[in-house]
Parts: sequence; C-alpha cells; structure tokens
Amino acid sequence: MQPPEIQNILAELTHSINETPVEILPIAASGSARQYYRIVTDKRSVIGTYSENTEENEAFLAFSKHFHDLGLNVPEVFAVNKERTCYLQSDFGDDNLFAHVQKSLMAGSFGETVIQLYKTALKHLVKFQCVGHQGLDYSKAYPTPSFDRQAILDDLNYFKYYFVKPHEEIDFNETRLGKDFEALAEFVSQAPCDFFMYRDFQSRNIMVKDNELYFIDFQGGRKGPLNYDVVSLLYQVKAQIPQAVRDELVQYYKQELKQFVNPEEVKFDLYQPYFVYLRLLQVLGAYGFRGLIQKKSHFIESIPYALKELKTWNEKHPLNDYPELQHVLSQLSTLNYPLTLNSQLSTLNSKLTVTINSFSFRKGYPNDFSGNGGGFVFDCRALPNPGREPEFKTKTGRDWEVIDYLMAKPPVHVFLDHVKGIVNQSVENYKERHFNNLMVSFGCTGGQHRSVFFAQTIYEWLKKEHPDIHLILNHIERKIKEEHNP
Repeated sequence: MQPPEIQNILAELTHSINETPVEILPIAASGSARQYYRIVTDKRSVIGTYSENTEENEAFLAFSKHFHDLGLNVPEVFAVNKERTCYLQSDFGDDNLFAHVQKSLMAGSFGETVIQLYKTALKHLVKFQCVGHQGLDYSKAYPTPSFDRQAILDDLNYFKYYFVKPHEEIDFNETRLGKDFEALAEFVSQAPCDFFMYRDFQSRNIMVKDNELYFIDFQGGRKGPLNYDVVSLLYQVKAQIPQAVRDELVQYYKQELKQFVNPEEVKFDLYQPYFVYLRLLQVLGAYGFRGLIQKKSHFIESIPYALKELKTWNEKHPLNDYPELQHVLSQLSTLNYPLTLNSQLSTLNSKLTVTINSFSFRKGYPNDFSGNGGGFVFDCRALPNPGREPEFKTKTGRDWEVIDYLMAKPPVHVFLDHVKGIVNQSVENYKERHFNNLMVSFGCTGGQHRSVFFAQTIYEWLKKEHPDIHLILNHIERKIKEEHNP
C-alpha cells in the first residue's frame, strides 16, 4: 500500500478517537517492513503504524494490552482498523537509550548517568520476564510461541546463510558445521525457559521521556530463557559497553531477579557465555541480510563492531566443543570490515564522503559499503584503448605515457567534461542537503588504463574544486587506495 493510502487510513483512525489530525509525518524506517508515522492531532501526538503482516500485528496488539494492563511501560493502543493492518499507539518521543550511549561515547567515557539508565532498564526487564510472563497468551506470539531448539537452529542458520556464505573466502565444511549447530542448539535449549523473552531488548527500543523509560518493539517476543534479553541489551555491539560495566550490570540484574527466582536455580551463569554467542551470531545474520543484501547502511556500519565483539569473546571463551564452528569464527577476523568504516559513514558526520573507484567490468561492479545502493557508473569502453598498444601493456592510467596518449584524444575531453558536469551537480546538491555519501565508479575492460585514468583525474579535480569533502580513491584491480581528509 502506498503512503498516501496509509495516511488516509491513519487519518480515519484518528477521527475514530475523536481527534483531528493536523499533520501526519513519516518516521524513518528501521530494519523491518513496518511503516511508522507521527500524527499530530488537535490534542497531542500519537504514532501510527502500518504493516501487512497481520500475524505480527496481532502479537504486538495482544502483548501490548497484556503488559499495559499490568502497569508495564509500554505503548497504549488507541485504535485498530478492521483489516488489522493499521493501529494508533502512544508516542514516547524520539529520545532513546542509544542516543544517551552515543553522547557518552563521544564524551570519551561510559558515564554513571548512562549506567543508571541501564540499571533501570534491567529492573524493568525483570518485570517483563517474570511478571509479564504470567497469564500471557503465547498462542499470539509470532513467528513462534517459544525459543526452542528449532528457533535456536533457525538463528544459527540465519548466520550461516546470510553472513558466512556471502563471504566466499570463509572456508568451512557444511556438514560438520551443521552437526555443531545441532549440538549447540541441543545444549542451549535445555536452559530454563518459563519466562517472557522480549527478543529484541536493545537500547534503540528503550525510549527516554520525562526521565522515565518506555519499551517498544516487543512483537517478536515469546516464551524463553532469561539470558537472551540480558545479552541483547549489554552486548549491543555499537553501544560498546566496557566489559567491567557489563559485569557490574549483570550482577545488578541477578540481584533484581532474586525477587522472583534464584539465578543459580536457572543456571544463569552456566548458559550466559553461549547466549552471548547466539545473540552475536544472530545479529551478524541480520546485518548480512539487511546490510550486505538489502544494502541498508545502518546495518553495514555495525558489522565491524560485531566482528570485533565476537573476536574478543571467542578469545576468552573458545568453542572447543564445536570445532567446525570455532574454525568459522577464527576466520571472521580476516574479513575486511575495519572499524574506521563507521567514522566514514556515520550520519553524525556532516562531511560528504565521495568514493571513487576504477574497476574491470569483467570482474563485476564495486561494492557500495555505504548502503546507498551505489552511485554513478561511467563506462569508459567506448573510448580509445591504450591496452591495445604494445608499449602500454605493462602501464596503467597513472603512468605519464598513458596519460599523454589519452589526453591527445578529443573524445576523452568530451567524456571528461560531461563527467565533471554530472558529478559536480551531485556534489553541490549533496553538500547542501547534508548527505554523507556519493560513489563514482569508472569501468573499462581490464580496470588498468582508461578507468584508472578517469578515476585518478576526477579524484585530483575534486580535491581542488571541493576541498571540504572527504575523498576515497580505490583502484580495485590495481589494489591501490588513497584518501584525502580536508
């Protein structure tokens, strides 16, 4: 359904609660297919949600009513359309726990104020898990009523298919890895699971309003173990919580838990290391699907942090009982996802980054790690080819002999002028709109002469024309990389 149709339905729902919509504003999409709108009425603001997945909607609606009736800090649902695709819920604003974490990280320390917010979140989590569990109708849970052995295997296979397999450089035996998954799932599924498992209990889903915490996006909840949600919050990879702080927060959580159950009786400490693995592998699967396949930048940005976290954890807690999985994990640190990627792509950085590539069409198009789906691709194959001349066989587009050859050809100047005009228009526009990324690629047959020449020329030209932008130059076939930081 198109946005105008959705907004019409939301307007009708707003009228049904005797309020008049003044403004209906789309909210930036998250990782799901759900669409959110902030509806400003003549009395307040509410959140309108649209999703065609009615089973997931029913889970949210049932859980929200149950938790709200218990006094837990969740959205109240005000109206639902008859098709069960749209509903109105409480608006808790835009401030969330992750925003407070980001401020703390930018200040260079994980401050006591943020730690107290985490403790408050864990205090609420215990109530969700133990109080919220009582009387909850798990038949409404989507996609599964419990975090059982099959659900664990699904998460592990999600990691395999959407993160491991897309990286062909990772060597593994699929049969042996499958057996390790089976054994790990069998062990973890024995953890006591007579609790509500929120499933996505992380700082972006914890809203901060008037010094109180509110909780959203629990529609994936199910019956399950305690550890998973604790790990989801404390090992959220971009939050970068120091391990000493994590340990402190785990101890705080266990003290709160004692009001309802003894942590030793549910073997919390025994299972904790394995749930760290499960969550990190699951989120890498999500980052692979949402980032590498769907090209969403937020998820691509998180990959290096997840890999770093997994490497650190694996060094402390190697999975020697699962040798093929351990073999896969040992190879993840070799993947080319440097932590500096985030600083280049972060939306907090207002400086435009232009990535310029030379490549060979025979080897395929360059990857766009910004998540924006690529940019300009200029085909240089219609231009005179120095590669056909014997004296240039070992030269590249960076050598003066090839440069002189190409600069003597009139079609090269026509092509270059067109490219400059097109690229300059986008750079000027992107700077005005505070966009963060633009990719410009030049391809030829071998990625050696023409593409290298044009990529190098545009790189040098942009340095002079736009000295305020960040430039990255990749000669992919030549394996040369340069950066310009103003």
